Amino acid sequence: MIDPTVIGSKTETCDFEVEKGAIRAFASAIGDDNPIYFDESYAQALGYVSIVAPPTFPATFRMPKPGLDHLELRRTLHGEQEFIYERPIVAGDHLRCVSTLVDSYEREGKQRKMVFFILETRGEDLQGNLVYTSKTTIIYR
Repeated sequence: MIDPTVIGSKTETCDFEVEKGAIRAFASAIGDDNPIYFDESYAQALGYVSIVAPPTFPATFRMPKPGLDHLELRRTLHGEQEFIYERPIVAGDHLRCVSTLVDSYEREGKQRKMVFFILETRGEDLQGNLVYTSKTTIIYR
């Protein structure tokens, strides 16, 4: 089930503008009322340019899945995700993101083999500085 030639596949660069409303809506949706996500004056008093995005906010960026176009969506599961930050994401950021399929492996499941795909997404600011990296596991059953 694994085509080793797709390892290393990358997406085109996707641009995202981080907006205050999106940060506030996301923080509300996850039930986090920390004022750093809502109150710009509060965030600025802490040294930020604007309100700060919650740590899992990049999950809202809709990125293509490199090398995985052939997968049937109904057979995929979101396995896990982690975020590693060089600095917080704040409202007003413009991020350029690229996803890469960095690994895949098989495991025997109860009914059939499952394939695990590991994607890495890098988000950089407009100056080319790394802001965050995320690692996502997609399970295909």
